[in-house]
Amino acid sequence: MTRITLINGDGIGPEISDAVVKIIEASGLKIDWDIQTAGEDVIETEGTPLPERVLNSIKENKVALKAPVTTPIGKGFRSVNVQLRKSLDLFANLRPCKNLPDIKTKFNNVDIVVVRENTEDLYAGIERQVDADTAESIKIITRKASERICKFAFDYAVKNNRQEVCVVTKANIMKLSDGLFLDCYRQVSQNYPQIKKREILVDNLCMQLVQNPSQFDVLVLPNLYGDIVSDLCAGLIGGLGVAQGANIGLDYAVFEPVHGSAPDIKGQNKANPTALLLSAIEMLKYIGQTFYAEKIENALFKTLSQGKYTKDLGGNLSTSEFTDAIITNLLA
Repeated sequence: MTRITLINGDGIGPEISDAVVKIIEASGLKIDWDIQTAGEDVIETEGTPLPERVLNSIKENKVALKAPVTTPIGKGFRSVNVQLRKSLDLFANLRPCKNLPDIKTKFNNVDIVVVRENTEDLYAGIERQVDADTAESIKIITRKASERICKFAFDYAVKNNRQEVCVVTKANIMKLSDGLFLDCYRQVSQNYPQIKKREILVDNLCMQLVQNPSQFDVLVLPNLYGDIVSDLCAGLIGGLGVAQGANIGLDYAVFEPVHGSAPDIKGQNKANPTALLLSAIEMLKYIGQTFYAEKIENALFKTLSQGKYTKDLGGNLSTSEFTDAIITNLLA
């Protein structure tokens, strides 16, 4: 039996992780879940939102499914997500954004994969207070990190029959840092003659995404741009409630939704588990359980095609009702 770390998060995290576990169990796949708590709820008892036991669990099991964890804005502890990525060297953030059945959006035929460098850039968190009126953040771009994320993007494109990898920078202004990222892309791309290449500035990309998103295939970006653009792409397909994500390194992988912990609706049975479920489906493919991944995906898509979804997508189902609808289709 496969053993997988389950970080059930805080806010709506426990509700949607329970829903996803229930759906996976209904599929017939047996998983030994190593349940770990993290976030605000454990600070009082353990003094940190990311106890060492959580990292040890992932290191032992190699794969984790993670529900959202609250990150305070402007103060408090550092993001658990950032700590996980740094501690486990999860250098690739993978965020597929594809239209789902019957989810009404402004665009059809959106099928974009955002590949975001996950360990450096401004997210390295190197900041200082210069004086009372000035703060400074340092942007770090290295050749090693840039080359490996570009290679990851091209390898993903080859493996998944994608046609193009487009690099996104602001190299016209940040000629050294973004210029280095662009140069690494150009060098790595030479090893993939079968894949189309494209270069675009991040501001131009954002404009074109909201005009004609179907023109884009795989995007590879430094950390900050990748974070912003992946949320924009999520908006193209229905919002963060349907936006999946994965953090992948050489040794470990953590699969998680893009959205936050939504503490304002905690315990109200109206959170949408779709993004976490899609992340779990991607996780099952990653560990070789393609049969069950496709089985669950088909049940989810059938449920959406029937016009059954949660309130954030314009439906009227609660979390538990939506989960039961998926399971009904799974067992049909």
